[in-house]
Amino acid sequence: MPFARQPTAEPTTKRERRLIVAVGAALLGVLAIVGIWSALRPGSYGSSKGGCITVNLPSSMGGSLIHQCGADARATCRHAFASAGPVSLLTRPQCRLAGLGPSR
Repeated sequence: MPFARQPTAEPTTKRERRLIVAVGAALLGVLAIVGIWSALRPGSYGSSKGGCITVNLPSSMGGSLIHQCGADARATCRHAFASAGPVSLLTRPQCRLAGLGPSR
């Protein structure tokens, strides 16, 4: 028979519904906690300051994070202010925040 009726499942009991709601609420709570944590804790590098730069650059896989301190950061900032490419334009504000470039 092409249109044979499939046997219907038993309706869920109140206990099963409460369990599903409790698991859903717990999952939603965990996701909320992870979201809040990730928004408030930006990562181990933080922002550019104190002679260290952190630059987010576009790349083929979405984005690339460059973090440098000391002589490496100073060299990168010198190069950023000496050239006019797109990477230099993204690096300059971070150099200013770190105190490694000419201020405006």
